[in-house]
Amino acid sequence: MSEKIHVVLADDEELFRVGMSYILSRDESIKIDYEASNGQELVAYLAEASQLPNIIVMDIKMPKLNGVEATKRIRLEYPGIGIITLTTYNTKPFIRNMIDVGASAYLVKNSPPEKVIHTLKQVFYNGFYYDNHVMQILNERAASLSIAGEKSVFDENFLTPREKDVLELICKQLTTQEIADTLFISPRTVEVHRKNLLEKTGVKNIAGLVIFAINNDLVPPIIID
Repeated sequence: MSEKIHVVLADDEELFRVGMSYILSRDESIKIDYEASNGQELVAYLAEASQLPNIIVMDIKMPKLNGVEATKRIRLEYPGIGIITLTTYNTKPFIRNMIDVGASAYLVKNSPPEKVIHTLKQVFYNGFYYDNHVMQILNERAASLSIAGEKSVFDENFLTPREKDVLELICKQLTTQEIADTLFISPRTVEVHRKNLLEKTGVKNIAGLVIFAINNDLVPPIIID
């Protein structure tokens, strides 16, 4: 039996939560642990949960504690939880803001169910999932920062050539096994490089690593097929 993906939903629209819970639960690898009606309720649940979820699917606009502030708190206290933003807002400022505060993926509510499930699994297995639209926005921001002279400058030896190879493939959202096959190295070696990259960049997870790489021009612009 495959490993279960434990999910918590946070959205103030009950009808939407019920519908999303039904859609996700149809996949036998996904288990809905809890449904929160706002960010405050979500944070309270996490504080008392005997088992933390793997993924939180969260709206932005919620009463008492919105999705942005809830994401900030959860990233600090529970960095291992993947956060998928699922919202009606689809403008660049909202996308950039949620990615900046720690969202592992960003989807709009009119996304096809199969895309939501695919994104959820990508975040579970790879730590993040940014589709081509989100990647384009991140690449545009990186270019604007470069033009403005605001990007970080590193020594040439900041990353080894192999670390750069691994980092670029991580940003292309390849799995550990796919990176190993591409570079003709073992999965264990990939994990060592991944750990070194996290330590060198000072970020806590793979989503943060991708943002760091793009913002600091450590990888070429990424296009997702």
